[in-house]
Amino acid sequence: MPKSLYICYFGVREPLVQTQVIPYLLELIKDGVKVSLLTFEPALNNTWTAEQIEAERQLLNQKGIDWYHLPYHKSPSVPATLYDIFNGARIVRRLIGRENIDMLHCRLHVPALMAAIARKFSQIKPKLLFDIRGFFPEEYTDAGVWPANGWLYRATKRVEKWLLNEADGFVVLTEKARSILFPEVAVDVESGPGLDKHGRPVEVIPCCVDTKRFDEEALREQVRNELAFGDRFVIVYVGSFGGWYMSDEMFDLFLTARELDPKIFIMIMTQRNAEAAAEELKTRGFTENDFFVRSVEPPEMPRYLSAADVGISFIKPCYSKQASSPTKNAEYLASGVPMIVNTGVGDVDDLIREDKVGVLVENFDTESYAKAIVELKALGDIRKRCRESAKARFDLEKIGGERYRRLYRSLFAQEKRTKR
Repeated sequence: MPKSLYICYFGVREPLVQTQVIPYLLELIKDGVKVSLLTFEPALNNTWTAEQIEAERQLLNQKGIDWYHLPYHKSPSVPATLYDIFNGARIVRRLIGRENIDMLHCRLHVPALMAAIARKFSQIKPKLLFDIRGFFPEEYTDAGVWPANGWLYRATKRVEKWLLNEADGFVVLTEKARSILFPEVAVDVESGPGLDKHGRPVEVIPCCVDTKRFDEEALREQVRNELAFGDRFVIVYVGSFGGWYMSDEMFDLFLTARELDPKIFIMIMTQRNAEAAAEELKTRGFTENDFFVRSVEPPEMPRYLSAADVGISFIKPCYSKQASSPTKNAEYLASGVPMIVNTGVGDVDDLIREDKVGVLVENFDTESYAKAIVELKALGDIRKRCRESAKARFDLEKIGGERYRRLYRSLFAQEKRTKR
């Protein structure tokens, strides 16, 4: 049985890990892979009791995942991250030898650096899968966290270049990202992963969801009645605010929607800043009868989304976002909710134009918002079409799981050929 160690620089309780890590690991287990997970826990020494940690370990173990964890250090930023990198590399090296690991599966750059260092100093040389996801250095500069072309950006790009050379296989989220990083790769998604110029497999795997879990159409009327929506048109937003999320533009669209339809209702579901979002709506003239803002855990999300009529996703159309596959888009469509989205983000332009599951906004102004809302309503009832699109593009098992499984098979077959 091949063994994989998945390294993630997030805490196991974080929604991202619950929705975009553990479900994929369960898909790999279906193919007979023995999976271990290493996470970095921000609350390990503060709010977790020994009993809670053990309960989490048992829960993951019941699913077939061996869980290892280290404390996450936040401040001061650079020294703390460097400490975590070298401490992580030390533990990864130990696990490689103790567990006879065949694959180091690394989500983003920091875990990939840990794995590459650990492998350099290990007698056993497992495969290194660089799950690149997005353009990490560019995301930090586009979000204003790092200065453009500053020393942190330049240093990270040098590390990235080394990791791209060290890795044995790659995952990116969008076809645009693949064409930028691996322009030589000709992809035929039916036949398997494309190969880069060195013969290494490259898979395009967007952020996927369990589409069956989001198919709550039968609850739609029940939830709308519980929340007293009546016949109001409900616009939903799921996610965070600030950074590259264009919050002001989204709130402006809400205002335009209300001018077109005074009965419009706003539903916002976020893990953070729920109170701030509610206050922003109030400052723009919405009363508490006009909106619903709540911090919602992932298991609750499908139920609430079933009650919505359209989902909003406005993301800064910057260079790094060409590599972005917003999970909220997959959740909207799997729930049968069409979208209003802006152009220039990942593969979303092709998605909207080819599948006709929403409307694209090219300019952030009142006229464009009004046009988008009118066009969206003119599409009529396309809830079934949205679900079909989600199943074809973002289904956890048939798209995400299958592509991860065949990538693993490709890398393990490559390893057997090398040993011969």
